[in-house]
Amino acid sequence: MITTVLAFLVTLAILVVVHEYGHYRVAVACGVKVLRFSVGFGRVLWRRQSGPDATEFVVSALPLGGYVRMLDEREAPVRPEELHRAFNRQPLSRRAAIVIAGPAANLLLAVLLFATAQWVGTEEARAVISAPVPGSVADRAGLRSGDWVRAVSRDGNEWTDVRSMNDLRWQVTQAVLNGEPLQLSTSDRRGSSTRTLKLDLPLLGTRDVDATLMGQVGLGAPYSEAVMGEVKAGGPAASAGLRAGDRVLNVDGQPVADAQVLRERIRQAVRDGAAQPMRWQVDREGRLVDVEVLPRVLDDNGTRIGRVDAFIGQPVEMVTVQRGLWEGLQLGVERTWELSALTIRMLGRMLIGEASLRNLSGPLTIADYAGQSAQQGIGYYLGFLALVSVSLGVLNLLPLPMLDGGHLMYYLFEGLTGRPVSELWLGRLQRGGIAILLALMSVALFNDVARLLGLH
Repeated sequence: MITTVLAFLVTLAILVVVHEYGHYRVAVACGVKVLRFSVGFGRVLWRRQSGPDATEFVVSALPLGGYVRMLDEREAPVRPEELHRAFNRQPLSRRAAIVIAGPAANLLLAVLLFATAQWVGTEEARAVISAPVPGSVADRAGLRSGDWVRAVSRDGNEWTDVRSMNDLRWQVTQAVLNGEPLQLSTSDRRGSSTRTLKLDLPLLGTRDVDATLMGQVGLGAPYSEAVMGEVKAGGPAASAGLRAGDRVLNVDGQPVADAQVLRERIRQAVRDGAAQPMRWQVDREGRLVDVEVLPRVLDDNGTRIGRVDAFIGQPVEMVTVQRGLWEGLQLGVERTWELSALTIRMLGRMLIGEASLRNLSGPLTIADYAGQSAQQGIGYYLGFLALVSVSLGVLNLLPLPMLDGGHLMYYLFEGLTGRPVSELWLGRLQRGGIAILLALMSVALFNDVARLLGLH
């Protein structure tokens, strides 16, 4: 819990400081006087100002944002000798540059964070897959348990190496969004028996990207052998006589390809709310042993599933994914661009009803992911931070009053008509923007709570 809170606060602090620093730095470069640079809102906890005419830097009590306050006649009277330093007196191009600098800073930060995560390196699961979901796109493509996906291609000519399971999922996600098939170059786990397969992703009939996408494609957890790990004393597995190290060969006469298949068989060993006995054959130090296992029944969000109270599966094979200076920077630019486009597409599809509003996440989900990524290591946390920075940069460019994109919309009107938006319309648009933002925040918070309660 402490790690989650600290990671969330650090995430907010970094993103807010970078965003506001973008506004601040360009404002100063344009000759605008910056009165205050604030991290947070509300009561001031810390203040620093080098002189009466210098910018006041403050940290405030509510750490959910920040702001840069500039000299502006619309907010307070300005002395005649300082009118040339007022924001509202600047040419349209300078005002637009100051406004766009905040989101631009977030996108540049994302590039550097993605690149740094690649330079530092992360431990990720090798792209060896478990048995695909029967009847899924992956199953129909011919993928089988233990297949190692080595490279992917959109056209069959240019191939991109797949370094990890995360790489594979990213490539699949991009192909789904583009509504195109994806070709896979695979081998067995030892690197032999190379094959080329085709994931016919348009058969999904959707371009919706959410937490269920990989399940729809048929790609589950990375491959893990069906070997028993720690067995909980007094549980169904222990009562059946199962031991750590037992390799499960078949269940009820059906071969068990990997740990994911075994876990799914256990989940489904419930009929009419009652557990069904299962006949397991295991390899125990070279001897075949037959055991009968009676799972216990657990309620999982209204669904009755089986459990045996044991860890199933060997540790997933991991690889170190690390890139050089130029390659890491190039990937940082590509990943930032692709995520920006993905965010815009998803928002557009939610707007027209083609994607679910469940994809919106709020502070609780962000805090949870921040904590999880921080515990996994610095590389994962940097990647998470980059992801949120992209989202913040893109969302702030939306043409909604109260956001940077709303101000740019006003400036576009001014550039086209030669006159600024009237005070009357500014007030109306401001109120409408607040209403829209509150509605979006409410939906995001509802989604957060629903995820925590297991309703999504």
